Amino acid sequence: MSVKTEIVKLLENYADLLEFKGENPFKIRAFKFGANAIRQIEGDIEDKVKEGSLKNVKGIGKGILSVIEEFISKGSCADYEELYNSIPEGVIELFKIRGLGVKKVKTLHEELNINNIDDLAEAAVEDKVAGLSGFGMKTQENIVAEIARIKSSRGLIHYYRAIQIGKALLNELLKIQSVTQGEITGELRRGLEVVSSIDLLLCINDENDFIKTIEKSYTFTEADEGSHNCVVIDLDLPIHVKVYYVLNVSEFQSTLFYTTGSKDFLKEIHFVEEKFTTKSEAGIFRALDFPYIIPEMREHEMLNTSAELRKNSDLTLRDFSGLLHFHTTYSDGLNSLTEMGDAAAKLGFEYLAVCDHSKSAFYANGLEEERILLQKKELAKLNKSTNIHYFQGIESDILNSGSLDYSSDFMQNFEFVVASVHSGFNLSEDDMTKRVITAIENEYTDVLGHPTGRLLLSRNPYKINMKKIIDACAQNDVAIEINSNPFRLDLDWRLIFYAREKGCEFAINPDAHSVDGIKDVEYGITMGRKGGLQKSEVINCLSTNDFVKFLNRKVKRI
Repeated sequence: MSVKTEIVKLLENYADLLEFKGENPFKIRAFKFGANAIRQIEGDIEDKVKEGSLKNVKGIGKGILSVIEEFISKGSCADYEELYNSIPEGVIELFKIRGLGVKKVKTLHEELNINNIDDLAEAAVEDKVAGLSGFGMKTQENIVAEIARIKSSRGLIHYYRAIQIGKALLNELLKIQSVTQGEITGELRRGLEVVSSIDLLLCINDENDFIKTIEKSYTFTEADEGSHNCVVIDLDLPIHVKVYYVLNVSEFQSTLFYTTGSKDFLKEIHFVEEKFTTKSEAGIFRALDFPYIIPEMREHEMLNTSAELRKNSDLTLRDFSGLLHFHTTYSDGLNSLTEMGDAAAKLGFEYLAVCDHSKSAFYANGLEEERILLQKKELAKLNKSTNIHYFQGIESDILNSGSLDYSSDFMQNFEFVVASVHSGFNLSEDDMTKRVITAIENEYTDVLGHPTGRLLLSRNPYKINMKKIIDACAQNDVAIEINSNPFRLDLDWRLIFYAREKGCEFAINPDAHSVDGIKDVEYGITMGRKGGLQKSEVINCLSTNDFVKFLNRKVKRI
């Protein structure tokens, strides 16, 4: 997360806490305006603080400026921490329940003395919530569903967070003198979108030295993992952090193979745990008379597909020429067109398609027609002065009717269209399916964005028949997005096999709202690899000329 994003989040959270505490409305608005002002600023926020120019920005008063300066210098804000700690921890957790908001949480706390999720669940079951002003039975039902979702996701964390922690811990453990090599293993090595455990495997040459050394830095317990040596390190996370270790280098690969899993995969290929003495996992596959499978694809779902779809994914970031679907300061992004383009060029992209939000997304500063034409002019200038090629795209809202956000005549201004659902999540499965298929059948639609609308560990997919959706994409030559935002990773990798079987193409997009977000595309690539995607199936891997051919496949644009 960029410093700019962290500051925006800090100011927004500050405003929420002040509102909950019933503080001065003018102060609350000041923090909200301050967050919006920071969101619109271009350039490096830290540089602007150092040079003193931030105080000249409208919406950044002395109080807001002092909070920002303290956060940048110390990484925290004492007043915010004091305010945060003054509110019961369980109440803070209520803010995470979708559909509540600060005012409703405050009402629940003050009128029903609700201090945590368990209190809220009990009150909802007893129909006490529905009777409150501003709630009603539908809100109560949604709260019950949200609580069930939250409780079911406890003991899991997002892949992006787990892989960062796992890599950092592995780097520290590799510094121990008795450690000769190490790898990430388990669910992380397989690239699951959410994980229940961070697993590492080490090879060590002195067990006593290893245990004594980690005792100095970590609190841990020994784990009962059958014949495998394992310690569980306490990193104050909601999931286990397991460190397996072997004393004999000849056992490293077989232990890596076993701990990588999955259990269903090992069972179905008839792997019997034994100490294979091999220098690589490929040797184990040969011994089992089974073709080598990359770690990401070692899942039950892969084994249920046709032999053609089981081929190892050849997808890597090196294959990507196009950065598609990102946002700028024209809508709700944190960086300008130029900043996003420069960052993309440094990462090796040859072309990009900006897809700011369409006009129905008023909450995200969506673009009215006149601002689209202004952006069009800026893109034309950039294409004359830079080596990377800019295409004008849009992330167009799919309206409840299935229509896109602009008239057919105006749609001709766009060279690339991602169609996405951003509202009306509560439609029936039939209605949602018809709605999305109507958008897919629009001749201007190039990509179906984040197809199920899920937010991992936060929002379940909306009700939709994804097989019918995939069939429609195949029939209408519309690519399916694998949204690489680590909170989405949508399309679900389990559906990739079906979509590939139907002949669909894919777009692996970061949906970046900042320069830092561009790199999220790697998470999408991991999901693509789990589904066995080949670079020939991904439109981001097309050359600039071939991408233009893709854009002109249904309507003449360029």
